Amino acid sequence: MGTLKTNISGHLRNKINVSIKFSDDEIEVGKLILDNRKVYFKYNDKFLERGLNLSPIKLQFNNSIQFAKPEPFQGIFGVFDDSLPDGWGKLLLNRALEKEGLSLNDINILDQLAYVGETGRGALIYRPAITNEENFSDDIDIDRLKTVIDKVFKGTSVEIIEELMHLGGSSGGARPKANVGYNPGTDELIHGYNNLPEGFEHWIIKFPNSEDPFDISNIEYAYHKMALAANIEMSECKLFESKEGLQIFGTKRFDRIGNNRLHMHSMAGLTHDNFRRSSIDYGHVIDTAYTLEQSAAARKKVLRLAAFNVYSHNRDDHSKNFSWLMDDVGNWTFAPAYDLTYSSTAIGEHSTRIAGEGAYPGRKNILALAKEFSISKPNEIIEEVQDAIAEWPKIAKACGVNEASLDRIQKKFNQLTD
Repeated sequence: MGTLKTNISGHLRNKINVSIKFSDDEIEVGKLILDNRKVYFKYNDKFLERGLNLSPIKLQFNNSIQFAKPEPFQGIFGVFDDSLPDGWGKLLLNRALEKEGLSLNDINILDQLAYVGETGRGALIYRPAITNEENFSDDIDIDRLKTVIDKVFKGTSVEIIEELMHLGGSSGGARPKANVGYNPGTDELIHGYNNLPEGFEHWIIKFPNSEDPFDISNIEYAYHKMALAANIEMSECKLFESKEGLQIFGTKRFDRIGNNRLHMHSMAGLTHDNFRRSSIDYGHVIDTAYTLEQSAAARKKVLRLAAFNVYSHNRDDHSKNFSWLMDDVGNWTFAPAYDLTYSSTAIGEHSTRIAGEGAYPGRKNILALAKEFSISKPNEIIEEVQDAIAEWPKIAKACGVNEASLDRIQKKFNQLTD
C-alpha cells in the first residue's frame, strides 16, 4: 500500500527552505522569505562553494539577498516557478483547496511551493512541505482515473483528489497527467513514488481532455515516431492500453535516471518569459542553448527542432516547452524534445517566432536563423525533417491515428512545404 494525505492547514508560510537532491543526499540550497509582499532569496554560502549555478541568467550566483520583479512569476525567480504546477496541476490544487474551504487567494506563493514539496519536476525540493501521508492502493487503473479526471474537470468529484494530486499535482501543461512507475518487463503501472521498486522506471502518462480528439494520444505517439525519424532526441514513449481499450500516451521522464534526479530549467524560467504572452524567437532559444552549453551542436539541435515544429504544424511551441537539464557537477544539456504534436494557437501563429515570423514561417526563416548563428548545413537539416514528415501517412496508420485525423493533418502539411 502507498500513502498520501494532503494537509492544507497551517498555510500562510513566510519562509521556506530550498534544497536539491540529485541522488541520496539532499543539499540545502538557500531560503525563500516572504516579507511585505516581496519574496527574497539567498543562497547558502556552503552551496555557493559547490559552484552549481542553478539559474545563470536571471539569478545572481552570490550570497546577496535577491528578489524578482512581480511579473511574470508572482514575484519569484523562474527557477522556482519551474517547480510549480500549471494547467491540470493548478486545477487539482484549486479543487483540493476548495475541499478545505479555501481558495488560491487564501494561500501565498510559498504555500504553493510547500505543496510541491519533493514531488516536482527536476531536483529542487521545498521544506517544510504541506504534503503528509494516507493510505491508497498502489495499483493504477487507467479507466478509473479517466472517469475521475472527467468528473474533476466538471467540478463534480473530489473523492480521490489527494490521490490525483500525488499522481499529477506538480505537472505542467493543459492535459491531465499522472506520474507513474512503469515496469517494462512486467508491463505493470504503479503510483509514481519518488523512490520506485527495482525494475520500475519513472514515466508520465497523459490523458485527453474533453476538447481533444479521441485519438489525440495516437497523434502524439505518431509525432514521436516522426521526430525520431527527423533525428530529434526524445525520451522513450509508448501507448498504454487500458482494459476497456483506451489508449494513453506515455513518456519516460528525462529528469529521472533510476531514482536519481536532474535539475530541470525551462526557457521561460531561465529568461523570465511569460509563455502565455511570449515575445521570444527561436533565436533567443539558440542563444540560450549556446550560453549554457558552449557548443555549436546545441545550436543545431534547436534549429532542427524549430524546423520540425514549422513543418509539422506544432504551433504550441511556447517557452515552457524548451528545457535544459543540469547534472550534479553543473553540466547543462538541452533536454529531449517533449509535447510535440499537431497544434494551433488562439492567435493563429507559432508561440515562438522563427526569425521574426510567427504566422507563415518557412525555409527562408529557418535559413535566416542558421545564418545569424553560423549553423552549418541548414538545408540538409530541413530536408531530413521534411523527409521524416513525408512519412506521416505510414507512421500515423501504424500508430492508430483515425483516417479523418490523418487526412486533416496531411492537408495542413501540404501547405507547409516551402
